[in-house]
Amino acid sequence: MAGGKQTTRQKMINIMYLVLLAMLALNVSDTILNAFKNINDSLVTSKTNVNLSIEQLFAAFQNTKLKDEPARAQPIWESANKAKAYADELSNYIQKLKDQFAVAGKGIDPETGDLTERSNMDIAQGIMINQKEGDKLQVKINETREKLIALLKPEDRKGITFSLEAKNAVKAVNGKKNWADINFGEGTPLTAANTILTKLQSDVKNAEAEVVKKLFGNMDKALVNLDQFDAVAVAPSSYVIQGQPYTAQVFLTASDSRSSPEISVNSNPLSVKDGKGVYTGGTGSVGVFKWVGTIRVKQTDGKVMEYKTPEQTYQVAKPSATVSPDKMNVIYAGIPNPFSVSAAGFPLESVKASMDGGTISGGNGKYTVNVAGSQVGKELNINVSASSGGKTLNLGSQRFRVKALPTPKALVKGKSGGSVDLEWLESAGLMDTQLDDFVFDVKYRVIRFSATFINPRSDAVTIQNSGGGFSGQVKGALNSIKPGATVIFKDIVCEGPDGRQKVLDGITFSAK
Repeated sequence: MAGGKQTTRQKMINIMYLVLLAMLALNVSDTILNAFKNINDSLVTSKTNVNLSIEQLFAAFQNTKLKDEPARAQPIWESANKAKAYADELSNYIQKLKDQFAVAGKGIDPETGDLTERSNMDIAQGIMINQKEGDKLQVKINETREKLIALLKPEDRKGITFSLEAKNAVKAVNGKKNWADINFGEGTPLTAANTILTKLQSDVKNAEAEVVKKLFGNMDKALVNLDQFDAVAVAPSSYVIQGQPYTAQVFLTASDSRSSPEISVNSNPLSVKDGKGVYTGGTGSVGVFKWVGTIRVKQTDGKVMEYKTPEQTYQVAKPSATVSPDKMNVIYAGIPNPFSVSAAGFPLESVKASMDGGTISGGNGKYTVNVAGSQVGKELNINVSASSGGKTLNLGSQRFRVKALPTPKALVKGKSGGSVDLEWLESAGLMDTQLDDFVFDVKYRVIRFSATFINPRSDAVTIQNSGGGFSGQVKGALNSIKPGATVIFKDIVCEGPDGRQKVLDGITFSAK
């Protein structure tokens, strides 16, 4: 801004310039805001996964230790539930703060999936600093940390590593030492503050998980009593293809190195190695087969104990395959057709697909089929095979009809005719095509068309045009039309990706 005497208008421009600079200085780019949103989403997913892991720990402990050894397990169970209650209380408190952010931030913007006022730098400061909610949260975080740690034995507290803690900085961070000021103070966008709260919720869940694991782990520190045995049978799959072997492991969950159990299935002895027997069932015929494993083990007092597995069932089925197109029940010529291919009882990586009359590419269950326009009207087979035990098995085939692509409609500037402004027609320069309500994004190339121009009180003039773009003659004629003129585009020929040519319906425009 120059010195010296300035006009009132120049002073106003200068003031507006300064205001703009201030706004730019306060603005946070969408890239940074999106980064916070992505981090927040990742933390939410992590928190959900940790919570699922905690629920599984509780369920496993309740269904085993709490039932088998209630006297020892009950105190641990109660402490673990206290840890859960402490963590839920703090997480719910944080959620209420996030709800305040959502209300003040005008809810969620459907376009960004983030808070509508996510770039606002006053809302978080107003709630967390001015209303002292940040200081209250700091106190609750540290109180919850101490409550969780107090549930553990002194020897277990030494290895605590969870990050649930809210300490003031020893050295100033951007001139701030207070924990609340550092995380929610001046210059903090709303989405950043919301992400910090989500991180704290994730920290809460991680702290709960660590405490619960240590509590439940104390049940296993005692010596295991090997006088109790449970018979277990494990089979990789109960669904077997005819001709393929069915295998299962029969073993003890606990064993003594000084003893070797005897294992049999349906009274037939199995060879035993490392306390385990491997049973191979017959698969020569189709049907449902059942078997029971028996384990006999000599205890230290010389007494032989016998344990039986629950009845096991496996099914032998004929080879079969499932082939399903991802979008249609036909194959369209000239374009890539996505297909999913799978076979029951076989991993996806062992299944292969092939065809005659076209090409198929891909793997791991996802394939793309291409056929030429010359195959339209024919039926083609997709064949499925799988590798198992070094052999290739033919699992069958399925027949599909080859269909031509539908005919598009002609468009000029997105319209297929009608009454339009004179200027609108004069600015037109291209004949385009469009497919309505078709699942594939298919492009057609206009090869040629003719344009007829009928001006009021004048003879009709027809011009031939090669390609989709308007020639100089057509553009010149468009620039010469008068109000009330009629322009007819007809004999429109286009070509699809299958190489087949189609003649489209003509379109007519009236200039006004």
